[in-house]
Amino acid sequence: MNDFKFDEETDLTQIEFAHLGGGEVAYVRELGEEQVIQVIENVPDLPENARLYGLYAADGTCMVITDSKDAAHANALEQDLQPVSVH
Repeated sequence: MNDFKFDEETDLTQIEFAHLGGGEVAYVRELGEEQVIQVIENVPDLPENARLYGLYAADGTCMVITDSKDAAHANALEQDLQPVSVH
């Protein structure tokens, strides 16, 4: 899908950068409570030690929030996306 070639002289616009990996890659990262609130307006009270993971499209759109990193990876694979972790 992305046939973009990189070289040392390549400058990407924000829009071009946001579309890299589009339809091919999804990012998995652990979320804090405040990050969850940014995505979901009416978040119920979360347990103090809750660990949540977000699955994000290449452009940064949150597609899924789950309580398991494995579930986030599985969801990416179900959508024919290559999951990668973000730390």
